[in-house]
Amino acid sequence: MVFTRFMAIYGHKFKSSFETESEMRIAKREWALSLGDYSEAELVAAVSLAKETLAWAPSIAEFIQILQQLDDAFGFPHVQQAYREACFHALKPSSHNWSHPVVYHAGRDTGWFELRSEEEKHSFPQFRYSYEIICRRFRQGEILEQPIPVAIEDKQATTLFTFINQWAVEQNLTPEQGSSLLYYMTKAKGTKARANFKAKSQQKVDKLGLQIQLPE
Repeated sequence: MVFTRFMAIYGHKFKSSFETESEMRIAKREWALSLGDYSEAELVAAVSLAKETLAWAPSIAEFIQILQQLDDAFGFPHVQQAYREACFHALKPSSHNWSHPVVYHAGRDTGWFELRSEEEKHSFPQFRYSYEIICRRFRQGEILEQPIPVAIEDKQATTLFTFINQWAVEQNLTPEQGSSLLYYMTKAKGTKARANFKAKSQQKVDKLGLQIQLPE
């Protein structure tokens, strides 16, 4: 399928890269082996992206890079951004309006308790592994259900969100800065993860030369 599309898109530019029919057969075999783990839907999307961005047909390595960049085409947030979202809303996941279904499912597979209580060096690799698998399932056409936020207000999550925003205003910080510094408050109280994140936030405060006492 990929070779046929490239022939139609790039014409002589593509065909002329193979001197003989034997070379073309060998190349087809190598492409097939290299792309065997990808679905037809992923390949179609990658070919379309190549057509829009490349004047010459890509090499196998370049095409695989395009396949790995498909997250933007499917609206997936970056894995680090997805992880932060999952951690921040791990307490009441059914109450959050998730940016994408893959984020919710990756969080659920990782474990909401683990995201709240474990250190990032332990929980992030597991989340990233789940995220990559679920993104691939989605690209292959699997429909992932996303929970509809419950009508009952999540008072605990709302209170924390409001507190962080108010704290940022009081400290003359932007909401983004406040969320970053108080990220540790999304972790369960008394856990090592919360203590470590708070220590990192205090280091940021000290480095910026701010006279701020971080809340417990």
